[in-house]
Amino acid sequence: MKQFEYARAGSPSDAVSRFRPGTMYLGGGTNLVDLMRLGVAEPEQLVDVSRLPLNTIEPVRDRVRIGAAVRNSDLGADPLVRARYPMLARAVLAGASGQVRNMATVGGNLLQRTRCGYFQDVSRSCNKRRPGSGCPAIEGDHANLAILGSSDSCVATHPSDMAVALAALDAEVHVTGPGGDRIIPMPGLHRLPGDLPHRDTVLEAGDLITAVELPPPPPGATAYRKVRERASFAFALVSIAAVLDVRDDGVVGDCRIALGGVAHAPWRAERAERALIGGPATGEAFLAAAEDELEQARPLPRNAFKVPLARNLIVRTLEELAS
Repeated sequence: MKQFEYARAGSPSDAVSRFRPGTMYLGGGTNLVDLMRLGVAEPEQLVDVSRLPLNTIEPVRDRVRIGAAVRNSDLGADPLVRARYPMLARAVLAGASGQVRNMATVGGNLLQRTRCGYFQDVSRSCNKRRPGSGCPAIEGDHANLAILGSSDSCVATHPSDMAVALAALDAEVHVTGPGGDRIIPMPGLHRLPGDLPHRDTVLEAGDLITAVELPPPPPGATAYRKVRERASFAFALVSIAAVLDVRDDGVVGDCRIALGGVAHAPWRAERAERALIGGPATGEAFLAAAEDELEQARPLPRNAFKVPLARNLIVRTLEELAS
């Protein structure tokens, strides 16, 4: 591991003031430290933000604010979150292992990097790690990579479960940085790769996530489902965070669908949502909406199985919510 300087920030503004080229913020370290050991990340300075007073979950009028330093295990077990946003609690508890959740933070979870094997192997080319070097995953091992929103530069997927639920809940990410404070909506924090795959998010240099704010719970039933290769400590092949509100007359009043494991960012299925709102809450309608959404898919030879998997997951989840 490359030598680095270490500093502990006393406040968010102190952390931002310490930022310089080559600096990275350190939260729980469950992703960053692994990348440093692999030689993927080589910061010249780490600014420790894990002890900042950003570790509370509190109601703010009809909303809930979650500090960026809240541990994932605390978020998943919080009574307020479980009561008002059970989909988010399920998503958090579906990620990693108990030991990792005890260390990982909300801010770090949002900013974790892809687990694509080419990105993590410094002996291989990777546009995300070394822009312009190529994307060998397109012709190589891409079985668990993107089918939506990818580009000729990158087919990596975003690994977070929590981010998928936040995208479905229309969460807001609070950020402070050299340019001041601002709020970034979700979806909107994460980028699709385009020709700049090394940029995972819209954050600028020195920006620090301080909190995530949740709007009032949406009407209707919610669910988080994750399809993976084994029961625990596995990233999603495909996951879904869904909200479905069916009126007494059987018509869909509101619908939100976000998918994980299929794109460079949590994928909000806006086509499917538009197709369903105002229509009948039937299996036929759910299937037609899922197929409309997945017409955008551009699978590679070894991950084409994700298309029917995503379709079936959408339909099955919405049918369960409708019942």
